[in-house]
Amino acid sequence: MNDSQLIDLLRTDPNEGLRQTVQTYSPYVLKIAYNKLGGVCQREDIEEAVSDIFLMFYKSLEKVGFEVGSVKGFLSVIAARHCINVYESAAKQQPTLSFEEIEETIADSPSDSQALRLAEAIKALGSPDTEIFMRKYFFGQKSREIAKALHIRTNTVDKRISRGLVRLRKILEEEMP
Repeated sequence: MNDSQLIDLLRTDPNEGLRQTVQTYSPYVLKIAYNKLGGVCQREDIEEAVSDIFLMFYKSLEKVGFEVGSVKGFLSVIAARHCINVYESAAKQQPTLSFEEIEETIADSPSDSQALRLAEAIKALGSPDTEIFMRKYFFGQKSREIAKALHIRTNTVDKRISRGLVRLRKILEEEMP
């Protein structure tokens, strides 16, 4: 079934059209969802997101009068946008550790004195550089996300990381025996 036939079926018989769409494009949408959400969400949450994507797809089709160039393209845009929303929501619910908790965790493993020295050196960078480094290298946030959270510009975050790495190297070199 081609896109125009599928769109006609969605227009005339929404239940059958949606069933055909799900049957045809489920693997594709699942792949998008697993790629975007795999590290943050449970399988059930990802499957729920996929169901939501197909429902959003149909509602969006109604809004645009069933006029789309490509069903696959339209689905991929909806899937990507919805997965971003789900990811952000799930990421906000992830427990975060304070610097002190991370430092204690590192200190609890005495075999890794280099990790402890690194944690102390990052702490020595001071605010807001310590928080920027923690968010970037421990929590894996992107510069844009860090900038938004700290209410500063993205290029400021990047510059602080660049300068902080130079300072961090000097701090660590000074501590080397």
